[in-house]
Amino acid sequence: MSEFIRIDNLKVHYPIRSGFFNRVTDQVKAVDDVSLVFEEGKTYGLVGESGSGKSTIGKAIIGLEKITSGNIYYQGEEVSKQARNRRSEYRRNVQMIFQDALSSFNPKRRISDILTEPMRNFANWTPEEERRRSIELLEIVGLTEDALNKYPHEFSGGQRQRIGVARAVAINPKLVIADEPVSALDLSVQAQVLNFMQRIQDEYNISYLFISHDLGVVKHMCDELAIMYRGRFTEYGTRHDIYEEPQHIYTRRLLSAIPQIDPNNREEHKLARLRVEKEYQQNAAKYYSEEGRVYDLKEISSTHKVALKDVASLTEGSVR
Repeated sequence: MSEFIRIDNLKVHYPIRSGFFNRVTDQVKAVDDVSLVFEEGKTYGLVGESGSGKSTIGKAIIGLEKITSGNIYYQGEEVSKQARNRRSEYRRNVQMIFQDALSSFNPKRRISDILTEPMRNFANWTPEEERRRSIELLEIVGLTEDALNKYPHEFSGGQRQRIGVARAVAINPKLVIADEPVSALDLSVQAQVLNFMQRIQDEYNISYLFISHDLGVVKHMCDELAIMYRGRFTEYGTRHDIYEEPQHIYTRRLLSAIPQIDPNNREEHKLARLRVEKEYQQNAAKYYSEEGRVYDLKEISSTHKVALKDVASLTEGSVR
């Protein structure tokens, strides 16, 4: 697998203004110095609570948020300095699936227009080619050709989300950013949409950035994932690293909050949560500075990085 997009030291800060002259008095650090590398055909996860900055990263990559500092590289070239034709290629190869498909569709346009919009913007195809591609996409996500003449309100939430997936992959992008794509759907429909996404990935070798607060969904989808808190990564690693060997207290707090279905494990689960909370109270300085800022990531293996004051502290009573 080869690297095709790299994010270096990305920051997205929002000014806070106050006073008679509306001067900038502080900043909200929505994203505070994060780096990430994307390889072809892999799924990356961003997990965190609301307000952690994960959606802001996705919007910054696709150009919907202004970057305060840092760089985004596409095939080794800094995107902000690319020539017009190269920047157009980048925009073609980075697409997005929104959380609420209905709000991302023009309600006055038929599905045929919605699906062909990226084709008209980025591909020089004939109307016949656009129609064939639209029918092919609908079949992949489990819908039929007659959907082309309908409007968004004529579909269920799950069907609209599948159409959103189809639109995002219409022109075979290299990276699709999926921002909470199934959070508003019930479990059975979630599974259908996720299965369609995996099928499309297998067929077209697409990479995903999967943004979610649901650790269960991310475990099902992602090869590698980052845990976010207050605009920074607390932990980054493979699925095994994060779920089987979590090291940061915030990661373990999120994992301990996953509901247990098996009644036989509930008491043990409750005790594990209490142990995590006790460690947080006793050892918070190991994970956060006095100002509450997450420390920089430190490598503890070839695949696993953790934000700690000192890597040596891992040996000092780490709770799993």
